[in-house]
Amino acid sequence: MYPIKMNPDYKELIWGGTRLKTLFHKPIPSDKTGESWEVACHKNGKSTAANGAFAGMTLSDIIAQQGLPFLGTQFTDKDLATFPLLIKFIDATDRLSVQVHPDDAYAMEHEGEPGKTEMWYVIHAEPDAKLIYGVKEGVTHEAFAAAIQDGTLGELLNFVPVQAGDAFFMPATTLHAICEGLVIAEIQQNSDTTYRVFDWNRVGKDGKPRELHVQKALDVTDLTPKTGKEKVVGLVRSVGQNCCTTLVHCPYFVTEKWDILSDASQGMDGSHFEILIILDGTGFIEGGGTAVPFVPGDTFFLPANLGQYTVNGACALLKTYVPDKQTEIAGDAK
Repeated sequence: MYPIKMNPDYKELIWGGTRLKTLFHKPIPSDKTGESWEVACHKNGKSTAANGAFAGMTLSDIIAQQGLPFLGTQFTDKDLATFPLLIKFIDATDRLSVQVHPDDAYAMEHEGEPGKTEMWYVIHAEPDAKLIYGVKEGVTHEAFAAAIQDGTLGELLNFVPVQAGDAFFMPATTLHAICEGLVIAEIQQNSDTTYRVFDWNRVGKDGKPRELHVQKALDVTDLTPKTGKEKVVGLVRSVGQNCCTTLVHCPYFVTEKWDILSDASQGMDGSHFEILIILDGTGFIEGGGTAVPFVPGDTFFLPANLGQYTVNGACALLKTYVPDKQTEIAGDAK
């Protein structure tokens, strides 16, 4: 096995832009590229291997071919068909719809796929950039429903100023929206179910308003106020000369930010795969007798049976993986 560099699946969206090209030199398909699905095994998007023996194969096909030793011994045969995570970069030159994602129980009953708990790491933020996280204090279900109906929902939303380096944890049922001027790395459950509540009166490519999902959003939205508790407070520890900050530790994924001064070696015990998202710096990842160069914006899939690997070069990266089934949510927010 070796470190697998991923080729993403790009998504053109009405609010997309060109910053995935200007920041990361990605070969985006248009000036309305809103998302790159970096690690994706979903019917709506699949990423492919860019290097080595698996080059050109979808991650889905590699997993089907290699089986549980590749994915990890903590998984089951069911996971071979349903990969647990979806990793994206998002470039928002206009604000996204105000939306909410259902939890697992509601999503399986109504959509036939898991719910969507997710997190955001802000890579780039224009001056005065904001995002929406929940509603203001005191908003009732009745007031929420009435504001959707009469078009005044914006008055009830909790807008949060953001800057590069901020992180947000969005449990399923949290009302949210990414606003203009942001580039974000998103780590989420492998689900594409989104309920739009309000879309700023825009029209899609066909000239018609995009579909809303008001009743389903009313069914699932948690209106518990989050004011003052939106941003993740990471748990910091030193690892030699390097720094590891645990941003999110929930049943679906663990995400750590690593600030590496020169190199960092880690051993994989075969229980789970890892995904590395390069934020800054250059160097190479060495494992399985192969050294693969990296630059900002690269994403790597590290098979569970890779063994020892080393990140060589001063850099900053996000590492994410699926914890064992006994893990409870342990993230703090400020």
